Amino acid sequence: MRFTLCRRFVYQSCKFSQVLGQYVRTNLASSPAPAKLGDDAITVGEALEASGLSAGGKPVDEGDAAAIQAAEVRATGRMQAVPGGVAAKAQAAAAQNVRTMREEDKATLKDVVADATSLLPKDKPATRVDAEGVIAAEISNKPDLATYPGGVASAVDAAAKINQQK
Repeated sequence: MRFTLCRRFVYQSCKFSQVLGQYVRTNLASSPAPAKLGDDAITVGEALEASGLSAGGKPVDEGDAAAIQAAEVRATGRMQAVPGGVAAKAQAAAAQNVRTMREEDKATLKDVVADATSLLPKDKPATRVDAEGVIAAEISNKPDLATYPGGVASAVDAAAKINQQK
């Protein structure tokens, strides 16, 4: 499965080039207030930790760091990354991985997001708007303009879909 950004739309497609879904990128300032979700809703932090389980062995790259930063901003409600937070860890890991030659020495997604919920000063249930922002951040920072299967964007998207069904 792959996500592609085309102007202000994000298209979700599979290997047969069928469009499975279309998500419109919205302006967060003009978005309506999110619906109240129950206490059992999956949070953005939990979705980040889930990405570490599903794609944990993947070395962190700039797309992952951007997606993690977008997720942190949405979870905390702050307009910037939290110093010492999960986004700061991801950015440092991505920068270090660029300079690291051996694959086995690179920082992995699991290393960065394993304790995401404890590094977030504030967390909230994942919504469709959160998923769209994280997807857009990841694909805009990847040369192939695609998300990594089971990665950060996929995990937040899955959490938002599950929460939407509740």
